Amino acid sequence: MQQKKTERAKTAVVSRRRFVQGMAAIAAMGPGGWTAFAGTAVQKQATLTGTHFELTVDSLPVNFTGRRSRATAVNGTSPGPVLRMREGDTVTIAVTNRLKEATSIHWHGIRLPSDMDGVPGLSFAGIAPGERFVYRFPVLQNGTYWYHSHSRFQEQTGLLGALIIDRKDDRKESESVAYEREYVVLLSDWTDANPETIYRNLKEQSDYYNYHRHTLGDFLSEARKNGLRATLAKRSMWGRMNMSEGDIADVSGATYTYLLNGNAPAANWTGVFRAGERIRLRVINGSSMTFFDVRIPGLAMTVVQADGNDVQPVEVDEFRIGIAEVYDVIVQPKTAEAYTIFAQAEDRTGYARGTLAPVEGMTAAVPEMDPRPVRTMVDMGMDMRGMKMAGMNMNMAGMDGMRKDDMPMQSDAAAAMPMGEMHDAGRHGAMGAMDMPGQRTGSGGAGTVPFPQPGPDTHPVMAMCETGVAPPVVRSEPVPMHTGPQVDNVAMRATERLNDPGDGLSNNGRRVLTYADLRARYSGVDRRPPTQEIELHLSGNMERYIWGFNGRKFADTEPIRMKLGERLRIVLVNDTMMEHPIHLHGLWSELENGNGAFNPYKHTVTVKPAERLSYLVSADTPGRWAYHCHLLYHMEAGMFRVMEVI
Repeated sequence: MQQKKTERAKTAVVSRRRFVQGMAAIAAMGPGGWTAFAGTAVQKQATLTGTHFELTVDSLPVNFTGRRSRATAVNGTSPGPVLRMREGDTVTIAVTNRLKEATSIHWHGIRLPSDMDGVPGLSFAGIAPGERFVYRFPVLQNGTYWYHSHSRFQEQTGLLGALIIDRKDDRKESESVAYEREYVVLLSDWTDANPETIYRNLKEQSDYYNYHRHTLGDFLSEARKNGLRATLAKRSMWGRMNMSEGDIADVSGATYTYLLNGNAPAANWTGVFRAGERIRLRVINGSSMTFFDVRIPGLAMTVVQADGNDVQPVEVDEFRIGIAEVYDVIVQPKTAEAYTIFAQAEDRTGYARGTLAPVEGMTAAVPEMDPRPVRTMVDMGMDMRGMKMAGMNMNMAGMDGMRKDDMPMQSDAAAAMPMGEMHDAGRHGAMGAMDMPGQRTGSGGAGTVPFPQPGPDTHPVMAMCETGVAPPVVRSEPVPMHTGPQVDNVAMRATERLNDPGDGLSNNGRRVLTYADLRARYSGVDRRPPTQEIELHLSGNMERYIWGFNGRKFADTEPIRMKLGERLRIVLVNDTMMEHPIHLHGLWSELENGNGAFNPYKHTVTVKPAERLSYLVSADTPGRWAYHCHLLYHMEAGMFRVMEVI
């Protein structure tokens, strides 16, 4: 026991010292001193184009922080090369594994046959050391996407890259979305520590990397301002939540260095431009655990795509991008000066930084980070353990719509599966298609194709009963939620928060993007109403670092089954006090944000604390699909399910 304490203390001191000294050293250098800092050689990824790609996964020595480490690289770089392909082509991607362990690559947001999705143990067996696996699939969409490993913590160690799909028709864009130059802006979080150690630290002490805990000084200051009784009551409530209002991120700048295109802030990645040009920035959050707030002081940004799908242009000064989300923005510098691309971590423990400039070497001022956000009573959902529930039945409240097949069950396979093998999914673990003119359901393997991505030439599919009236939504019987030791809170008042930009971003003097701002540029294709509704609660026990759906971690669940051709609504209720970016593989998530036929299509949906939201899903591609939180250590700790389309 004493040995553990000594080891932990040593690790914490080193992390804190490196964090503080590193930031101080950068600040002291000034613009002229950047090149003296480790990791300042600007890294630029190659771009591979065509219909056949050869990728090699191997270990690579790196130095992002002044300390030598090793990354998991693709073709000798981390991030890996940008892959560029064309909608309508069929591509082959051959991946050779030179690691000493199995690997995999998942094509995030890409619509493809399930056996090409790249999740070991679920869609394929993985790629063993020394083996070569060939992915082959038709390219059914266009836009900005990315790829990453789905094997244990390889994503954290650098196996990721951007994926761009050009439109098949080369149509001329309208003036509002046209551009002359483009850059990928791939954000990530790097640590020199072994991710296995980070995970172990979180399991032993969930706030291990939180150096902004509430102090005695904070308590006394709050008591003087609000009174002792009110302050004690507030502290008591947070204590029952096993959290503090300063719990923003599980893993922080205490161990992370934030990268832009694989470059630390000191390296200052630069994209050049000519004054007056319209520049498209393809912003991808490829981090493992970090939400970023992105802005470019002095430049407005026009958002034109979300998760690869066109949206009506909306001008903003800033946006929060969840893990695995993608936003395409257009900027237009009017003068030949430098502008800083500033992506601060949500918990304000660091930032990624790059520059847009007329020539390499120019820099702009790096802004101060904003004040650190704090959690609020809204995030708490106004419900704490030990408080009376105002007549609410804990087991039934908000559970309407959950299917019987979502009841807590445990298959033999799941019971035998170690939690450490979850990320590889093996490590993780009505109505048919309507026969209507123009409807296209199923997968290529079944002789049909999925619904197309909305575009200027797509046509909506609508279904009517024999009476000519759309069929009603069929609601499932209520199912109890498990509220045992794996759940330390149930939000009493989960609310719609689509207009909320996120903690720390309201009323900051800038125009900040919200989900309510996203309106699809083209009408959705599947206009049928849902015939089923599934309600899932995002749950967890922060103190024990257990995460799951409906109070169950992955090993204790069975697949959520959907019939091929089915149209359903998924309702997510976040009972925790953290944001969760939820990713459904293989199928679009049509976010219900009030825009009806123009609801935006997304592949990753961030759910705020105590938020309730919904999206529509067309089960048009058969197979077993991963469905999980994209906070990497949450997924490993149990927030993972399987969606099976049969």
